[in-house]
Formats: sequence, C-alpha cells, structure tokens
Amino acid sequence: MRMPVKALPPPVPVLSWTGCYIGGNVGGVWDRTSQTQIAKVTGVAVGPNDFGSSNGSGFTGGAQVGCDYQFASRWVVGVQGMFDFSNFSDQHTLPAFPAFFDVDNLKDVFTVTGRVGYLFTPALLGYVKGGGAWARADYNIFGFGPPLFASESATGINRQGWTVGAGLEWMFVRNWSVFGEFNYMDFGNKDIGFVQAPGTVGVADVVRTRLQVEQFLVGVNYRFNFGGPVAARY
Repeated sequence: MRMPVKALPPPVPVLSWTGCYIGGNVGGVWDRTSQTQIAKVTGVAVGPNDFGSSNGSGFTGGAQVGCDYQFASRWVVGVQGMFDFSNFSDQHTLPAFPAFFDVDNLKDVFTVTGRVGYLFTPALLGYVKGGGAWARADYNIFGFGPPLFASESATGINRQGWTVGAGLEWMFVRNWSVFGEFNYMDFGNKDIGFVQAPGTVGVADVVRTRLQVEQFLVGVNYRFNFGGPVAARY
C-alpha cells in the first residue's frame, strides 16, 4: 500500500513595502534663530549690528503621504511629502540695542524628500532621507519700556532650505506601520524687511536672519495599493 503524501506548506509570504501610504505624526521641534541688522528699509546700509540669537522648543504634529518601491529583496526607495504645524516662540535681547528684544515664532514646516532604506528584517526598515524644506515664521521686536511697546515686525515670512534625516519604520501588521525619525533643517540666511509698528517713530530695519530646525517625530502610516506579498528569504 502507498502511504498518502502530505503536501508541503506554501512558503510564508513576506510583507511587501511597494506601494503608497498616508499617515500622521507628533513630536518635538527645536529651532535656533540668529539675527543681524544690515540696513534700513529705505536702503540705507547700517551696521552690521548684532541683533542676537535664541533657541526655542515646542510640540509639533502633522501628516505625511508618500510612495515606496522595494527591490533586490532588502532595499526600499521612495518619495514623501510631510507637513507639520507648530506654534511656539522664543525671545532674546538685541545686544546692539539692549532696550529692545525680539520674539520669534515658528508656525509650520513642510518637506518634500526622497528616502533610501534597508530591511533589517522583512518588517523593519531603516532609512535615510533628504530634500527640500519650507517654513513659515513671525518676527516681532518690542521695547522694554516701561510700558512695553511694539517697535517693528515681520509676519508670515516664508523660508526655504534643505533637510536630512534618518529613522526606523516597523510594519507591525499588513498595511500598518509605525516609525520614529530625526530630521535636521537649515533655512540659511534671509534678509527680512520689517514694518514699523503704528504710532512709533523711526525707520524699520532689514534684518539678516538665519533659521535652523530639528525635529523628532513618531507616527503611523496606513499602506495601500501594494503589489502583493513576496516570498523572499532573509
């Protein structure tokens, strides 16, 4: 008699990272602002005079969307757009004019990056990313007084620069992943023309301002439109 032959089990499918995703994130953000007065808005050069620098920190949160492609078993490449909102301020006294101080407010940050990753396991991706960054900030200069008074301001200032970052992402179930990452952004120097506050006497300044931002984010992604699981061996 012939014994029945038991069929071999099918290979265990390995999660595929190919496809697009959408998700949300929260975290902390740190910025550094450095300022130098270089002219008046009328075009008259002054200084340069040290307007000081300060560091700030706060919470941030937002969303991301992107697409990935897995190849050669362990490698993943992709593109991503990420927007994060924050609203915190820091301030510093102007060394050249110690009767005045500046309040800086970082409002939001947007990045478009490419990323390259390596799969340490089928579900754990380590990656680096880099690309363009944009931010929006307010700058306000006040006099100590007394009484305290507004001197000049520049609000809704758009900044653009570059970003690099690195992180880990874990696909804990099919179609869902969590990640943690650190990002550095440098927006370089921008010559910003201030506007004199109503009721004050004088001519507003042009202030050369440098902005640097760091983020630490954690988030979750929902992944869809995959090409299906693959049976690669690790």
